[in-house]
Amino acid sequence: MKKVLVTGGAGYKGCVLVPKLLEAGYAVVVYDLMLFGSAGLPSHPNLNVITGDIRDTEAYSRAVAGCDFVIHMACISNDPSFDLDPALSRTINYECFEPMVIASKKAGVKRFVYVSSSSVYGVSDSPEVTEEHPLVPLTDYNKYKGMCEPLLFKHQSPDFVCVTIRPATVCGYSPRMRFDLTVNILTNHAYHRGLITVFGGDQQRPNIHIDDVCELYVKLLSLPAEKIAGEIFNVGYQNQTVNELAEIAKKIVEEEFPEKRPIRIERTTSNDPRSYRITSRKIAEKLGWEPKRNIEDASRDLCRAFKAGKFPGDTLSDESFVNVKTVKKLGLK
Repeated sequence: MKKVLVTGGAGYKGCVLVPKLLEAGYAVVVYDLMLFGSAGLPSHPNLNVITGDIRDTEAYSRAVAGCDFVIHMACISNDPSFDLDPALSRTINYECFEPMVIASKKAGVKRFVYVSSSSVYGVSDSPEVTEEHPLVPLTDYNKYKGMCEPLLFKHQSPDFVCVTIRPATVCGYSPRMRFDLTVNILTNHAYHRGLITVFGGDQQRPNIHIDDVCELYVKLLSLPAEKIAGEIFNVGYQNQTVNELAEIAKKIVEEEFPEKRPIRIERTTSNDPRSYRITSRKIAEKLGWEPKRNIEDASRDLCRAFKAGKFPGDTLSDESFVNVKTVKKLGLK
């Protein structure tokens, strides 16, 4: 049985990815700070959950021993999180990265999947942002995400296959839910408030369904090495303005909850200028991968989760649904 270590495996994407890895027949090691706990992970004989900090290279080295693959997702995630201590952001998202890559290679890991971000493009008016587009980071988050990419490829070799993924903003339901991501925020507000406040609205934002992106990570472990070695892939589906995303959330919530009609949309100013349209043509042509789900599916999945009572507490005010507020509350150093 092949073994894969997932950093950040107890997080929003991790709690969707780990069951898919287990179902695919992998043994899984989750390595995570557990800032949000591990309740979203399943109980499984082939799952080993380790509370650990990626900045502790010795502890990470012990955890990765015997693993065939690494999927690296752990970070202080999303741009507003960089209202936090800049030193914290730099140490977690950048300074520990290459030591972790070196430790993985030394441990005999055969394949390292690095989850970067499409936000590395910052602002672009190009109709199709490809992987060759210049990186124009607007925040520390997307700056450090981009700076790690060449550090990984320094260590690419026939025995240590490295690939970088630049996913669009992820959306949809997870057992460890986040309501600080665009589609999730809009759907949450439509359901609970009957009012969606759109900040700006004309910014172009690519999105990807959480199940699609997690299924891709599983697929990357078994693809022929020559198809992915040293490659960077954009991973998105729909490029839409924030206002268009709000209209989708309004439509889906009104369909699922007719009694909430009409849901209003109000637009206001925004201090977040990020705007770009990515193309995922390369991954479709080179790997034959295309997403199966759309933004409507993500919003509808959230509506069904609301109906099923899957979110304890108030999703509008509970800080556990918002990364930056949780990190601040815990006082992570």
